[in-house]
Amino acid sequence: MFAPSQIEVRRFFCATYRKIRDKQPLIPMEALAASWIEQHPEYFDLLADEELAVNTVYTVEEGKTNPFLHLSMHLTITEQLSIDQPTGIRQAVELLAARRNSMHEAQHAAMDCLGEMIWASQRSGLPPDGHQYLDCVRRKATS
Repeated sequence: MFAPSQIEVRRFFCATYRKIRDKQPLIPMEALAASWIEQHPEYFDLLADEELAVNTVYTVEEGKTNPFLHLSMHLTITEQLSIDQPTGIRQAVELLAARRNSMHEAQHAAMDCLGEMIWASQRSGLPPDGHQYLDCVRRKATS
């Protein structure tokens, strides 16, 4: 199982942004990340400054979005869609995208559900509940 450190994740996104900016070839994972980075120009300045990126602390109390968590969740959901795991997530997110006229907005809604699942798992000490996550996305897609 691949479990990069926080610093490795941040360096990956910064290096990918540098390759985008310098028009260098991307490996497949970088290409996926690039598609989401390009949709978040508000992160460009941070991604251009690797030392700032590595050293910035994001706390819940600040109320600011952690751009690295945000981009990582986009990649997570993209991977889930590609393999339809949990089963049914692809259909639920595609329905959500159709209703919102945007895959990007659908992913943001699914992120809320993914975050809730992770938070509940961490609080309870139980494994993440994929059924609860899928049900949450389906509710958003049908409401």
